[in-house]
Amino acid sequence: MPIALRRVHDSDLPVFFRQSNDPESLVTAAFTPKDPADRDAFDAHWRRIRASSDVPRTILADGDVVGSAVVHGRPGEREVTYWVDRAYWGRGIATEALSALLSEVRERPLFARAAAGDAGSLRVLEKCGFRPTARAACFANARGRETEEIVLRLEA
Repeated sequence: MPIALRRVHDSDLPVFFRQSNDPESLVTAAFTPKDPADRDAFDAHWRRIRASSDVPRTILADGDVVGSAVVHGRPGEREVTYWVDRAYWGRGIATEALSALLSEVRERPLFARAAAGDAGSLRVLEKCGFRPTARAACFANARGRETEEIVLRLEA
């Protein structure tokens, strides 16, 4: 399945919104907005990302929008985040998309965060060269409780 990244189009946002409201995906990701169903907050979030120095990309698989990948934050503290539609999990799409994003954004170090129990995301990040550096207990909106979070770092 050919994977490609491109700039985010306005037409991608309804797809991202639907994907980010999948109940199983939310619990897996854990660290989500307080109310993922708040479309105004979602739109404001993406307006900020698209107007900043962040690097947002749409993930395409066989030409279909299957998710997003973003590098965001201040220099020296920039993080990667990604979201892939649950229907596409387990196919290597997140790994390939993140690898492509890391080839595009050469700045290092980069950081990432994942719930300790999110084995899929941790595997993707480690395949792309990220290494765990810290653990913390943080409140996870999607789970409604404290959840262990792992911070990872990608060096030059």
